[in-house]
Amino acid sequence: MPIRLHNSLTRRIEEFVPLDPQRVTMYVCGPTVYHYIHIGNARPAVVFDLLARLLRRHYPRVVYARNITDVDDKINAAAQAAGAPIAAVTDRYAAAYREDIARLGVAAPDVEPCATAHIDAIVAMCRKLIASGHAYAVEGHVLFNVDSFADYGKLSGRSVDEMIAGARVEVAPYKRNPADFVLWKPSTSELPGWDSPWGRGRPGWHIECSAMAEAHLGETIDIHAGGIDLQFPHHENEIAQSTCAHGGRALARYWLHNGMLTLDGRKMSKSLGNTLVLHELLEKHPPEVLRFLLLKAHYRQPLDWSDAAVQQARATLDGWYRLLRDLGDVNIPTDRDQLIQEAWFVDGGSGVYAALEQDLNTPDALVEIAKAAFQANRVKQGPITTRREQKLRLMGAADALGLLQQDPEAWFKQTTPGTEVDAAHIESLIAQRNAARTARDFARADAVRAELAALGVAIEDGPQGTRWKVATP
Repeated sequence: MPIRLHNSLTRRIEEFVPLDPQRVTMYVCGPTVYHYIHIGNARPAVVFDLLARLLRRHYPRVVYARNITDVDDKINAAAQAAGAPIAAVTDRYAAAYREDIARLGVAAPDVEPCATAHIDAIVAMCRKLIASGHAYAVEGHVLFNVDSFADYGKLSGRSVDEMIAGARVEVAPYKRNPADFVLWKPSTSELPGWDSPWGRGRPGWHIECSAMAEAHLGETIDIHAGGIDLQFPHHENEIAQSTCAHGGRALARYWLHNGMLTLDGRKMSKSLGNTLVLHELLEKHPPEVLRFLLLKAHYRQPLDWSDAAVQQARATLDGWYRLLRDLGDVNIPTDRDQLIQEAWFVDGGSGVYAALEQDLNTPDALVEIAKAAFQANRVKQGPITTRREQKLRLMGAADALGLLQQDPEAWFKQTTPGTEVDAAHIESLIAQRNAARTARDFARADAVRAELAALGVAIEDGPQGTRWKVATP
């Protein structure tokens, strides 16, 4: 089936048809690296990595670029507060970003451009815009002339007056129009800067992405994506400057935007002091739980984050992993590619991919995984061939969303960072409890169970014997 995507530019779901089926291009706005990212910043990384996986099922080559913004006023402030050069700040938090989202199962992009490595390209684009009358230089600044681009506001659907109010733009006497935005700005001696025809300075935020996308993907790309908060002004400004720099050619043919996160029903923002830092969440919860929750709602819809939602996600994954543990005697390939190949032979995952092909419908995809789990649970006492087939179906379906990637025993025995469980001691206690039960010394058996609970260990008695897991916090 073809992939269908909601195009923010046309405001409708369209069949995805790339410019060149042999080279599909996608650019996603990455982080500004001045601190650890919050969980909302992780949503586009997870969602559009999933889209890249889907595209690779359909096309022989996908070039996926996700940038790093490593020069910005927030970075400058963080560096000055630390008494360090900006590279010390950006290198640290770019590495933390890569590590944290990798733990969520996000693969590295094909290209990860950094703004500071593209200063020459940025200056060249500024010069081209000035030469064509779409930008002007004044007092060490280069500003985009919004009046020169008739389609300004088409992506966000806002009038210029609405955009001026919404962006809280700087009203400066050197601007021809209050909506004109900065392409290049001067740097004082204590700020990072580069030589340019307009004096020592640094790039504006918007033109960084335009220059990086052009350098690595071309003048017109297939997909440009990011959070809905970037639709205006960032993406609107990207379209204006890139279209004008490229003689009227479109920057991107499909624009995708993911919805924002709320926390217990309230907007998550630094100004409200209610952001949740991903680095800290990963210290408290299994990464796969966080990934599950980030995919639970449709990517274009808001996603409400709460302790109850996290616990529900953990309970769902516990149930699926418990089922895989019950089917532990059923041998399947350990190699992921071979596993998926066999899973597809028995039609595993086809319903999941059909859902994903309809504008990344992850809620429907999760329903398909739940259906596969239900069927596997029904036959877990059945013939080995049937059990194997259903286990393959479940794992093939879950793999499409990057779920059920761990060994079930490892899943149940994982601990939060900084804590340890002595597995040998736990097994010894379980043996003592079982011996007490055999001897009908139930008081002793209950005392051992209580001792295990005090260690943060829960036990389950079943046909396969007594199993244990680290209790969910």
